[in-house]
Amino acid sequence: MQILEHIRLAPYTTLRVGGPARYFAEARSEEEIIDALAYAREHGLEVFVLGGGSNLVVSDAGWPGLVLKITIDGIRASEQNGKRLFTAGAGEDWDGLVAYAVEQNCAGIECMSGIPGTVGGTPVQNVGAYGQEVAETITQVRVIDTPSGEARYMTNAECGFAYRTSIFNTAEKSRYIVTQVSYALTPGGAPRIAYADLKKYFATAVSTPTLSQVREAVRSIRASKAMLIVPNDDDCCSAGSFFKNPIISTAEYARIAALPVCCKQNPPSYPAPEGQVKVSAAWLVERSGFHKGYTEGRVGISRKHSLAIVNRGGATASEIAQFKTKVQDGVQKVFGLQLHPEPVFVGF
Repeated sequence: MQILEHIRLAPYTTLRVGGPARYFAEARSEEEIIDALAYAREHGLEVFVLGGGSNLVVSDAGWPGLVLKITIDGIRASEQNGKRLFTAGAGEDWDGLVAYAVEQNCAGIECMSGIPGTVGGTPVQNVGAYGQEVAETITQVRVIDTPSGEARYMTNAECGFAYRTSIFNTAEKSRYIVTQVSYALTPGGAPRIAYADLKKYFATAVSTPTLSQVREAVRSIRASKAMLIVPNDDDCCSAGSFFKNPIISTAEYARIAALPVCCKQNPPSYPAPEGQVKVSAAWLVERSGFHKGYTEGRVGISRKHSLAIVNRGGATASEIAQFKTKVQDGVQKVFGLQLHPEPVFVGF
């Protein structure tokens, strides 16, 4: 393993912003991760673990410690209690794993096709889309406990999954480094068609779509919203959905629906745990005056999706952060709701 110095981080992120890492290393195995952690301890460096860089905003100052990029690869499949268990290295491309599972006719992650990033990031954020999330299929996560340097397996329950969260980005943030994830999928299972976009897509096309057809539909829908990485398309130069859908009480939802700005139209919503309601953040953003294509200088809203903050070219991390705050303030003023960002902010 080679320790590099002063490496620009912007090219490692889909948003293309961020200053340099003081030190940078790629780890292709657990042994190299342990070596890198030892180096960091010896030199008093804070460690930031980098995956696919798709859900990340790095500050213009960069990272003063060690950036550790995990590139552990490999996928293996086995049978377990009537399920097909797919175990993948944290550095594997996520969409590549989804494609492989669909090719094997195994259901459970097909609706998460086209999401950029690596396998290692999926349990951290409890990644989800179009009615599925990885918490439904993850059986165990192999991690390295950074204080001790020991490797261990964590069960689904130990991961503490909730909407877009886990212990890896909340209670135990920075403690564990994910090296491998196992997903239990259903051989010959039916695809999930729960979200309106998918239902609309197949309404007149196919009555009983296959897993492969659902995967292609999801990728097509994501492309139409600039949520599929396409080279040289500035609407794709983003960190994906920038804000989480707020989860609120039914009383709070009724309050919002009664506001004049809603024009007697109920905000798009979905059921949430414990009788709560998940409200469309994209709808809130647009109704607060930030329409698709809204731009200020080098930063703006995607022309195809109002939840994507995009770098129109040459933007700084500071400009992204300022624009993010402006959108949050706008939604707070109009609806009295605080939007929370999805991406991880590093070095701010």
